[in-house]
Amino acid sequence: MRNFIYLHADDMIDKGYKITIASNPDNIIELENFIDGLRESVHIGDDVYGNIIISLTEAVNNAIIHGNLCDESKEVEITARKEGNVLSFVVADKGTGFDFDHLPDPTDPENLEKLTGRGVFLMRQLSDKLAYSHNGSTVEMQFKL
Repeated sequence: MRNFIYLHADDMIDKGYKITIASNPDNIIELENFIDGLRESVHIGDDVYGNIIISLTEAVNNAIIHGNLCDESKEVEITARKEGNVLSFVVADKGTGFDFDHLPDPTDPENLEKLTGRGVFLMRQLSDKLAYSHNGSTVEMQFKL
């Protein structure tokens, strides 16, 4: 199911942008289209664009795979809001959440060769602010434009 709402940049302050996607990893392309649409409307510079793409892709993949367990009857909702020079994204899934305060450190020597476990670390490094709520089933990321 696709649900796009595209507004003018001036309207983002009050209404925001929103996309809802079914929990199938193949749907990640819809996220890229969503961000590209935002890029034109709110003038996301090249320096921030890469950080947003990587962080949101990680968050949405986590929501699809770990939160909703790839159950296509469950959706992931992504909203964006611009306030001043800050662009915020909220990614919410229908899962039970996770303990975001006690994740293994991917830079620990025993974890360096593991193929997974770097997503939240990357999101923390690339965003200006990262906060979880609803027991970890919702994440908010902020990026300064």
